[in-house]
Order: sequence, then structure tokens, then C-alpha cells
Amino acid sequence: MNPRTPLRPLLALAAAVSLTATAFALAPAGQAATPDPVGLNAPYEYLGWGSPQSPTAVMAATGVKQFTLAFMLSDGGCNPKWDGSRALTGGSDQSAINSIRAAGGDVVISFGGWSGAKLGEKCTSASALAGAYQKVINAYRLKAIDIDIEDTEVASATVRQRVIDALKIVKNNNPGIKEYVTFGTTPTGPDASGADLVRKGAKAGLALDGWTVMPFDFGGHSGSMGSVTVTAADGLKNVVASAYGYDSATAYRHIGISSMNGKTDESDETVSVADFTTIADYAKAHHLARFTFWAVNRDRQCPSGTPAGDACSGIGQAPYAFTKIVAGYHG
Repeated sequence: MNPRTPLRPLLALAAAVSLTATAFALAPAGQAATPDPVGLNAPYEYLGWGSPQSPTAVMAATGVKQFTLAFMLSDGGCNPKWDGSRALTGGSDQSAINSIRAAGGDVVISFGGWSGAKLGEKCTSASALAGAYQKVINAYRLKAIDIDIEDTEVASATVRQRVIDALKIVKNNNPGIKEYVTFGTTPTGPDASGADLVRKGAKAGLALDGWTVMPFDFGGHSGSMGSVTVTAADGLKNVVASAYGYDSATAYRHIGISSMNGKTDESDETVSVADFTTIADYAKAHHLARFTFWAVNRDRQCPSGTPAGDACSGIGQAPYAFTKIVAGYHG
């Protein structure tokens, strides 16, 4: 997602992998359960801030099998490091990933976010950027990656094209890998930069698995956050359908939603558990490619007198109320 305000860190200290694990659906007797696609239902967890919970403890408490661990950034050049400073392998981030997998889960690593040096900007060619993505894929044997493209990275047409071209290279070189792109939105759908990103993907022939919007931090909107999220997602569906020539049902299966739980970065925005349930019902009705939120770190009620922040939602809620809803999503 995008750590861009006091509720989202400006410097990533331990970006973890956008983790998407194997969540299992019920299957007829005598038939093996089919694992959920990696990234389908993987809430974000940021291991470097907000008093992060143990991923395996979250798994045990909620049934969630996947996480999106944030963020992989540039070390100042075209080289990936956790939060731009921590070694790609061998540290606490790898330990967390190992523990998740040992417990039956898996991870997707998220590249980007709001702050920090972005690989999309620091790598000066699509092939170099694809190489940076590939380095992380190889290090963690990833089945899915998430590109959270925000701020100056998404604002540049040159960088947007570079990211699209790099993702196409990665897709061609890694058969079966899932690719998700996450970006901001207006209350009615993608803004000009977001819509252009989708059109660039279609023109390049990029078979992206899930174009995902972050329907919050609108700076003004009417209606509940549940209803405005549905409107924003429908707007994304229309853009994807137009760009790719999909019918509505197919377009829905190529989009996703990444919400924010509780009070967002805007004083007039709150995503309640009821709102999130509305969003989940919409995702289920249309079989969206991805349903997630920012962030597990905040999926708990604040202590009395403590405002919403990195480690709590700012609303009355049961522990892991949002994560449990995501865990129940199977497309």
C-alpha cells in the first residue's frame, strides 16, 4: 500500500513480502482441496512498523494463509532491498517468510508504496527493472508479486511504461506467476494516471492477473466507505473492460480491491467492519481477482485514549476482525 501519512510510515524499516499463501477451500470427500491463487486473499503486513504481530500467530487466530509483505525498495540504484536498506535475504524478513511457509502459508512481495526510492524510477530500462524483480522472485521462489505504484512513480508516463514492460518480461520468463498492480483511485474510478497505466498494459499485451485500486484517502466523498468503494471498483472494471475488450464478467475477474481498515489518513473517512463486509460481499458476487487491505498491523482496537495509528484502527472492533473477513474470501 502507500505509507504516505502519519498512519503510514515514510521510511520502510522492514518491508516484508507481499505474502500470498495457500488458503484452502472445501472440496468433496475424497478430493484434494484446491489452494487459492497466490495473492487472492493476502492482507498486507508491514514488519517494520506498527508493532507488527507474529505472522504465524495471525494465521492461527484467523485462518488466513496469505500475506502481502511490504515493501521492497531501491537501495539507491537498481538493486532491491527491504525498505531500501535491509539485505534481501538472511535477515528477519526471511525468517518471517520461512515461518509462514512452515505453517502452510506463502508470500507475495510488494514493491513500492508511497515513500522511499522506487525501483521503477531507479532502474533506467525495462530489462533492468525486470532483472530487479527477478532477483527477488528467485531469492524467495515467489509465485506472485505486487507492484504498489504511487506518488512520483505512477505520475510519470515514462515510469508507467517501464513498469508495464518489465512486468511483461517477468510474465514471459516465469510461466504461471501471478502479477498484481496496486494504485490509488478517485471515488468513481482510476484517475488519468491510473487509467493510462491500464491502457498501457492492454496495448503492451500484458496479461495482468489483477489491477487493484486503493479506495480510500479520497479527500472528500459522499456516502459510506462501503458504497464508495463499490463505485470506485466499478469504475476500475469499466476501464479494464474498455482497455482489454473484456466483457463485464471477465473484467471483474481481473480487478481487485485493497481497502484500509478503520480510520484512514483522512479525518472524514472510516472503513467500519460493516463497510468491509459490504466490500467483501461485492468481491464475492463478482469473483474479483484480489481482495485485501492495509494493514494487519492496524487490525485491533486502540487502547483507551489512543488515536488511530500504525498499530490500531481507531474504531471499536474485535481483534483481527478485518483479517478474518479476508480469510473467508475465496474468489
